[in-house]
Amino acid sequence: MGKLIIQRLLLGVLTLFAVSLLIFVCTQILPGDVASAVLGQGATPEALVIYRRELGLDVPAHLRYWNWLVAALQGDLGVAMTNKRDIVNEVIPRLSNTLFLAGYAALIAIPLAVGLGIFSAINEGKISDRLANVVTLVAISLPEFFIGYLLIILLAVNFPWFPSLSTVFPSMPFSERIYQSTLPAITLTLLVAAHMQRMTRSSVLSVMSTAYIEMAFLKGAKRNRVITRHALPNAAAPIITIVAMNMAYLVVGVVVIESVFVYPGLGQLMVDAVSKRDVPVIQACGLVFALVFVFLNTLADVLVILVNPRLRHRS
Repeated sequence: MGKLIIQRLLLGVLTLFAVSLLIFVCTQILPGDVASAVLGQGATPEALVIYRRELGLDVPAHLRYWNWLVAALQGDLGVAMTNKRDIVNEVIPRLSNTLFLAGYAALIAIPLAVGLGIFSAINEGKISDRLANVVTLVAISLPEFFIGYLLIILLAVNFPWFPSLSTVFPSMPFSERIYQSTLPAITLTLLVAAHMQRMTRSSVLSVMSTAYIEMAFLKGAKRNRVITRHALPNAAAPIITIVAMNMAYLVVGVVVIESVFVYPGLGQLMVDAVSKRDVPVIQACGLVFALVFVFLNTLADVLVILVNPRLRHRS
């Protein structure tokens, strides 16, 4: 088991390295000249040469990547091109806002989705199970920005219960932050809860077809007891994987939701950087998103290994 965990950790590090290389290459092959885009059409050739030298564009690409990677490993993400501020100081509060929103949505979505998935498995084929399948299918089919705008129209315009724009700042009281973040959190909950519910139901029902579950039924055990005491522990591994993947989506996939609600998170910072052609900020945001995504997926792999009875005990 220890060997498998070490392999998963090393694979996560290797994946993060590959993603960092991909991020750097994608930002370097963007069409147009970065210096001309930032300084504008009125920039003189001398100013363009000086600015390219400040950005390190006169250095070969492989050396620029190496210098950027070494600095990032030391906690230095560079300086923003637009406002000349330290990118770390820009990213940390935005990442904190994004993690707060993702955590808020996860606290609602995970218990709701897992509970509904188990409930649907217990009541397979009944009206409640069919209704849950229809609702989750509709939620999965709708685009995330469409759900966000529908909630704004319903809960912010027709029924003004929540603000249409989620404005948060560091000195805001916790209760006010919860209130401001509720509408985007509900949007994220509808997106990920539907997928987790369907996968939880499928995982439990796949275990229900095994021989030892049939033996439990033959002994006279009730369906809900068989599911909660026998099927659910053995279906935990795929459920953990699905929960971790959706948690990663909550952090990485909030770019659209933050843009819809103008939420000051890392996704909104990345969108602003793209519009301003601020390459160092784009690279930093992409690297942070990749780090969170790889970390959560690696954590899911480790947890799946730990909950596997065949790996916990010697045969």
